[in-house]
Amino acid sequence: MDDALPAKVELRRGWTTGTCATAAATAAYEALLTGAFPEAVSVTLPRGGTATLKIASAWLERDGATAGVIKDAGDDPDVTHGAEVRASVTPGAPGSGVVFCAGEGVGTVTLPGLPVPVGEPAINPGPRAMIRAAIAAVAHRCGASGDVVVTISVPGGEALAAKTLNGRLGILGGLSILGTTGVVVPFSCAAWIHSVHRGIDVARAAGLPHLAAATGSTSEAAVKALYCLPEAALIDMGDFVGGTLKYLRRHPVPRLTIAGGFAKLVKLAQGAMFLHSSKSRVDMPALSRLVAALGGGEDLVTEAAGANTAAQVLAAATERGLPLADAVATRAQAVAAAALDPATDVEVVVFDRQGALVGRAGFRG
Repeated sequence: MDDALPAKVELRRGWTTGTCATAAATAAYEALLTGAFPEAVSVTLPRGGTATLKIASAWLERDGATAGVIKDAGDDPDVTHGAEVRASVTPGAPGSGVVFCAGEGVGTVTLPGLPVPVGEPAINPGPRAMIRAAIAAVAHRCGASGDVVVTISVPGGEALAAKTLNGRLGILGGLSILGTTGVVVPFSCAAWIHSVHRGIDVARAAGLPHLAAATGSTSEAAVKALYCLPEAALIDMGDFVGGTLKYLRRHPVPRLTIAGGFAKLVKLAQGAMFLHSSKSRVDMPALSRLVAALGGGEDLVTEAAGANTAAQVLAAATERGLPLADAVATRAQAVAAAALDPATDVEVVVFDRQGALVGRAGFRG
């Protein structure tokens, strides 16, 4: 059947780039003050508990120290899994506190709307707070001032960043150093959701009145062409429609287009807020009842109830002249509108696998 749910498997958690950067910075500062690197560092996590990370590389220079940690994302398919996150620590001006710099493979913010100002290294507030606390702890233990310059780098990070949404967010030259909790939960896709939220922030900061959130690359390209939208207006929400709508409810925009393939939007029309096959599937009996409500004959209703895929049902309905994709779009629109601020006018557009528009529930105004 369509989108069968797999058995639940216990997955191993990992550590964010922010946690890795904190461990590396801790080791580097300790070596700067004592001349010796620890073999491992325990990092205090923002929501309690600790993480112990091994130091993978380390060296002293005349005016500083550098340490590296290999990013372990656990069982999450994180683009940075296996990358080395390095921190170089050098003395800072008296009273300066901790100053952050972007090294190789770490991006710089170039557009407003992100959690750090334009021109700053793309090291998010959570990791900055973790690093500051760790530097303060080492300084207290060693009787030092804690005035340092911390440069975070990820060798090869610029190439890895090309696989992320950083370019669209205006983060140029490399990766972002992320982490709110310090922990990577497998398949929570926290980095993706973070990119969705930051994309909305950047679009709002640019004053864009119309955003388009798409479930995949085909629907994104199609909706971009449909409205000639700028890159900053495109939100690659993937399967995270619930997270996208919830954030837009708190940070509304005048107009939102939701674009996707038929099967994904059937799930939204049926009330699902996470569209991945691991968590939701098309309710084929319910889809067959919609076919019946549209006037489909008994043979088509029976065929729909026993179909293997939603696409099979759409093809059969289209052949018989039933506006099934329009009906699904209308129902998905109602679900989305209920999750949004009433000030946001939302439409739903359905595209086939070639990017052709097959169904639509348009804006109110």
